[in-house]
Amino acid sequence: MNKNFQALLFSLTDSNEVLNEELIQELWSGYGQLTRVTLNNQSIIIKLIKFPEQVDHPRGWNSNLSHERKVKSYQIETTWYKNYNHEIENAYFPKYISSGEISNTKYLILEDLQEKGFKPQVSIQWSQISLCLKWLAYFHAKNLDNKANELWKIGTYWHLDTRPDELQALNDNELITAAPVIDEKLNNARFKTIVHGDAKLANFLFNESEVSAVDFQYVGGGVGVKDLAYFLSSIYNENELIKNEKRCLDNYFFEFKNAMKQFNKHIDAKLIEQEWRELYPYAWCDFYRFLKGWSPAHFKINTYSEQMKERVLNAIRQK
Repeated sequence: MNKNFQALLFSLTDSNEVLNEELIQELWSGYGQLTRVTLNNQSIIIKLIKFPEQVDHPRGWNSNLSHERKVKSYQIETTWYKNYNHEIENAYFPKYISSGEISNTKYLILEDLQEKGFKPQVSIQWSQISLCLKWLAYFHAKNLDNKANELWKIGTYWHLDTRPDELQALNDNELITAAPVIDEKLNNARFKTIVHGDAKLANFLFNESEVSAVDFQYVGGGVGVKDLAYFLSSIYNENELIKNEKRCLDNYFFEFKNAMKQFNKHIDAKLIEQEWRELYPYAWCDFYRFLKGWSPAHFKINTYSEQMKERVLNAIRQK
């Protein structure tokens, strides 16, 4: 570890010894590392971001636009942790410690959730799924009508305006034509909140009774069902989606109504539910548009996704 960086860690944590450094994972496309550093009095998570001279995207998307989007995503994530680091009941995320740059490497230092018993899971049962739905509901309710200043104006990593290359690669003329209509429908919703923007299973950590979310690179404005649709796509196959869609939406909106009361939000939750339920297929279809252009053989391109697309296209045709 760089001596200057080590000295910084000691000053931030009142520590005087590094006991262990553990690589958790490399960041996407070689943009850095996520590391757990165990000091003599605590453990911390460090996200080290160093932009590569040559980008090596796993699926070959190596354009300047792709690079600029990633650069901005790390800036926004730091802004989220630094300026929006307010604890939300039933929607935990790591506490911010520090951020900055040393030796041409940007860093973000966060609380280590492992110290609170949070761990990742590769598959989850209903009890854990319901915790994630509750996390999303409380997160969205707390941030309802938040203007998302300094975040992505429109959250999610697949937002249409940031993905022209994937749209150009899309081999589905009806979906290409519908894409801006879907985008406008979602963006012109009456009720909007802040969405996590990458709410997949891999970005949730679990302990015995709680769930926490990480990775806020694409946090920004939007309708809550964007996160909901993407989360469900990360835990269920096509048959499970068909079977569990109603249960999951009902559970999410049940928790959303409870959260609205908890946070004393003076907006009729039933009106929000009505609008967001209508927008759920649009949110799914919005992600599907990106996915089908980005990775045409992806396993999420399935019967359920096609059903969502047809529901949306039929609604558009009737107008």
